[in-house]
Amino acid sequence: MYNDYLDIHPEVAEALAQNRPVVALESTIISHGMPYPQNVETALKVSNTVRESGAIPATIAIIHGRLKVGLEPSEIELLGKAGLSVTKVSRRDIPFVVASGAHGATTVAATMILAEMAGVKVFATGGIGGVHRGAQTSFDVSADLQELAQTSVAVVCAGAKSILDLGLTLEYLETHGVPVIGYQTESLPAFYTQTSDFNVDYRLDSAKTIADVLKAKQQLGLKGGAVIANPIPSEYAMPQQEIDAAINQALREAEQQGIHGKASTPFLLARVCELTGGDSLASNIQLVLNNARLASAIAIEYCN
Repeated sequence: MYNDYLDIHPEVAEALAQNRPVVALESTIISHGMPYPQNVETALKVSNTVRESGAIPATIAIIHGRLKVGLEPSEIELLGKAGLSVTKVSRRDIPFVVASGAHGATTVAATMILAEMAGVKVFATGGIGGVHRGAQTSFDVSADLQELAQTSVAVVCAGAKSILDLGLTLEYLETHGVPVIGYQTESLPAFYTQTSDFNVDYRLDSAKTIADVLKAKQQLGLKGGAVIANPIPSEYAMPQQEIDAAINQALREAEQQGIHGKASTPFLLARVCELTGGDSLASNIQLVLNNARLASAIAIEYCN
């Protein structure tokens, strides 16, 4: 039934039919993650990185109410120029954006849903959402976590965004049976930094061993995704003290301005970028490229 709404790019469809590696990419980073034209430049660079790494990129979004798995450069440009006017789409938003024929930029959760519809198994992003700080009173928990519990797509990321409560995020994932795999690390990366005070569930040191686990998980009929935490390269990591100070100030300002829910992450990331003089944006771009390379390697091994 959902095929009536789904458009798989011919290149992506051909690759899937021939068991060639495909990597899903989100589109919220285009519309809500960075200013224009850096957002478009980064999106195209990430796609090219996937291609250079031996896989086919499939950027996911909703365009004129159509579920798109694989975008043309002109469609990426459209989302980048429209920016914050594009609806930020999670699971609950998909039918409304489709029914209205509007544009939507997919979050981690929505990207996973559309990727699974198309048969794409591996997805590269920056960082996953999680349990927000102060969630014990606000109940602010990202829909990304619930999606990971039920949608069978592996998500390669630089850990959870460091603006979140990392400990509670890990607890939530554990409760819902979502494995957190550290790529060549035992410490959970914290987006801008390589390490945190928390450990991953399993350390795996090669794309092949990760692909073997994902294949076994699928063949055993164990539904749900997996988090593959890939530390930001050391040369682009930010000093812990500097990033913590910027995050704490941004959190205070968000509270003072009453910013919460789906608006909080874009606000916090943008404010942290301002407070760090743009350093965090540069780090953000590099970690996404790094994740695209690892996701491509895993997708290649998975197909083999």
